[in-house]
Amino acid sequence: MKIAVIGQSVFGQEVYKELRKDGHTIVGVFTIPDKDGKADPLATEAEKDGIPVFKFPRWRLKGQALPEVVSQYEAVGADLNVLPFCSQFIPMEVIERPQHGSIIYHPSLLPRHRGASAINWTLIHGDKKGGFTVFWADDGLDTGPILLQRECEVEPNDTVNTIYKRFLFPEGVKGTVDAVRMIAEGKAPKIIQPQEGATYECIQKKDNAKIDWNQSAEALHNWIRGNDKVPGAWAEVDGQKVTFYGSSLVENGPSANGQPLEIQGASRPAIVTKAGLVLFGNDGKTLLVKNLQFEDGKMIAAAQFFSSGSSAAVELTEEEKTFAKHIKAVWQSILSNVAQIEDSTDFFKSGAASMDVVRLVEEVKLLSNDCQLQNEDVYMNCTFTDFIQKCVRKLRGEDDEEELVVDYVEKNINNMTIKMPHQLFINGQFVDAEGGKTYKTINPTDGTAICEVSLAQISDVNTAVAAAKEAFEEGEWGKMNARDRGRLIYKLADLMEEHQEELATIEAIDSGAVYTLALKTHVGMSIQTFRYFAGWCDKIQGSTIPINQARPNRNLTFTKKEPIGVCAIVIPWNYPLMMLAWKTAACLAAGNTVVLKPAQVTPLTALKFAELAARAGIPKGVVNILPGSGALVGQRLSDHPDVRKLGFTGSTEVGKHIMKSCAVSNVKKVSLELGGKSPLIIFSDCDMDKAVRMGMSSVFFNKGENCIAAGRLFVEDSIHDHFVKRVVEEVKKMKVGDPLDRSTDHGPQNHKAHLDKLVDFCQTGIKEGATLICGGNQVQRPGFFFEPTLFTDVQDHMFIAKEESFGPIMIISSFKGGDVDDVLRRANATEFGLASGVFTRDISKALYVSEKLNAGTVFVNTYNKTDVASPFGGFKQSGFGKDLGQDALNEYLRTKAVTIEY
Repeated sequence: MKIAVIGQSVFGQEVYKELRKDGHTIVGVFTIPDKDGKADPLATEAEKDGIPVFKFPRWRLKGQALPEVVSQYEAVGADLNVLPFCSQFIPMEVIERPQHGSIIYHPSLLPRHRGASAINWTLIHGDKKGGFTVFWADDGLDTGPILLQRECEVEPNDTVNTIYKRFLFPEGVKGTVDAVRMIAEGKAPKIIQPQEGATYECIQKKDNAKIDWNQSAEALHNWIRGNDKVPGAWAEVDGQKVTFYGSSLVENGPSANGQPLEIQGASRPAIVTKAGLVLFGNDGKTLLVKNLQFEDGKMIAAAQFFSSGSSAAVELTEEEKTFAKHIKAVWQSILSNVAQIEDSTDFFKSGAASMDVVRLVEEVKLLSNDCQLQNEDVYMNCTFTDFIQKCVRKLRGEDDEEELVVDYVEKNINNMTIKMPHQLFINGQFVDAEGGKTYKTINPTDGTAICEVSLAQISDVNTAVAAAKEAFEEGEWGKMNARDRGRLIYKLADLMEEHQEELATIEAIDSGAVYTLALKTHVGMSIQTFRYFAGWCDKIQGSTIPINQARPNRNLTFTKKEPIGVCAIVIPWNYPLMMLAWKTAACLAAGNTVVLKPAQVTPLTALKFAELAARAGIPKGVVNILPGSGALVGQRLSDHPDVRKLGFTGSTEVGKHIMKSCAVSNVKKVSLELGGKSPLIIFSDCDMDKAVRMGMSSVFFNKGENCIAAGRLFVEDSIHDHFVKRVVEEVKKMKVGDPLDRSTDHGPQNHKAHLDKLVDFCQTGIKEGATLICGGNQVQRPGFFFEPTLFTDVQDHMFIAKEESFGPIMIISSFKGGDVDDVLRRANATEFGLASGVFTRDISKALYVSEKLNAGTVFVNTYNKTDVASPFGGFKQSGFGKDLGQDALNEYLRTKAVTIEY
């Protein structure tokens, strides 16, 4: 059928895609106008496919259809209108125009819960059954004849997000497409909605989401979860609106150990406990709320209400007031330039330096042995009031570190229990994405889903960047001296080491990395990287420069190396944790804050890293992790005006796009590590055993998913056949299998699309006339396994000789002995220049070849030997800028020149 899709959102996008897969012709997509320069997902998908897209601000004016809008709609000639999710009023002239009319998706079991907040009211009313309806549109509000309904159980602690993600979204897409199929087959019913049981409720907005406390605990629970996350049920606490999230009923009564909290309108105080905030219904039963949000947008764990920095402050005893007077005298002696210490006096804005921090900490110790402060306590509590609150809590023994709330996904695997965060990490907290959007991350070993991961949206990017900007400009990170910053980074490395087996296991199931390799390289080198750059923190320095100014000749010029500010980092899926470490460690050591987007298919070690960073004491807002799509999250980071640097590792095609976006937006500083087709030249005078072993490693290391993999081997003709024979013998010994099996040599490829690409790559090579010696196919077993592959007789003009496979495919060409310059010409005849290698016992030849190879790294009689102290980066279309080594710091620093005349 010819279908017009009228609607918006990711739901509308998915319905559109499935209708096209089902063979229908989409003649037009009618959606909302762009918002903040960004098109709706439905519009983006349709425009990509070349489908006409119409973005009408409205269809009607004063109740009358706009003729010019209706005319444009009629021109597409649709047989059916499908409205998967539509927030606009569509006139009846459009609804009734197609041959088959119009159908609408509605997320309730009609006639119950007509209206725009159907999911909210399903939960608020405590319905045991939920579901959705696809109905025929008429001139009423959700009153048309029913075509199709599907139902599900409503779980006791479901929220709007959970029931939507679990059933209403995935099954709703399928149901809408099924309804269209029934229409096409002439089997679609029109069942008149009964009047009995019909309800219509108002739209849930913040203003009408206030909690009425004169209800049972179950009714309170239903109200809170029915408004979670949008618009959010709220109550007044200490004169401000506080929103409640994460409600659950408590079956066996509360644990009453905690502090009472007065809530306006409640019949009795709530109790702040270690588990959360206990609330009471008018029936004496209880519910538990996990999270609270204040009017300024700050969200905290409910258990931390009294230590969250909210309006609730510790009341000082007379003895503590005396202690505060002594502390004020200490502040006054340190800040001698300040006439009087006020509650709002800021220690650092008043001129205090790092030595003053040490003095203050020691002075407090002299006043009380029970108040043992750390330097960062001063940085994190820099006003006098905050500092006194910190000291008093220390004296009372109430100053436990704020609990990090993590909604783990736990799995018993690899002889351990791994605990994986799965939400976005923004401003020191794990939070859901806007709209509760999620996606499944897949285990490449068997193709099954590991867990649902939050899928960041543009608003999440904006929130994360704002948090990073505030942390850089106003937070303790920017005030912290370099040595303390290095100590925190080193502590983070220690925590990573404590969790290295867990990190390696997560890396294995999420990326397919062989566990032993993940332990040594993916995780091991990540730990080394953070330790290396932790040592650089207090060694970043400028220089003094003589200048030639004759009159007067008394000038001093010096340079300062300064952090850039908010940095965005976008990393690939082949080494998820290690690529994070290579860039983030240098970025943090330089004093910046970071918003990092891991590859969408491998987000889990990045999220575990976020947890460890928080536990190491890295302040809120310094590290932010946003799993999501490159087209949405990566693009927004490239465009964002508050991001001052972007570091990217990935394909050359995407790197070019990022570079353009960074230039157009605000001329961001950029570093790019892009594709490669690294040549490895093996001369006849090589150590053959070593050349075979390292040649294998150059291609098959990390199952070929290695940016510096030897994309083409040039083997001198006199040893070519022997070399190939030896390689084939070794390939036959390789064990392809479960990456958690300690004897496995070669795990699965990272994801299905990449596996398919490798198959196509090999088929192209065969068609071009290259000789396939072994491999070339997917391994016939569950998961995304590909055989180690070997091609010979590869000519320079062939596709497989020029393009990167990024997989376990060895490409061998021969060259004539004695003509070193010719093989160098062939090796350099590529637009890539990431890495290269040479095997020879002749040191003169080795040095000559290494000089002439046009690549950022040259390996001589070895391969893949990267080190945290050695700079890494490419030439030509393999990018620019460096990771690792001292050079990497310069990617995240800016140089300021200061000239003084005296």
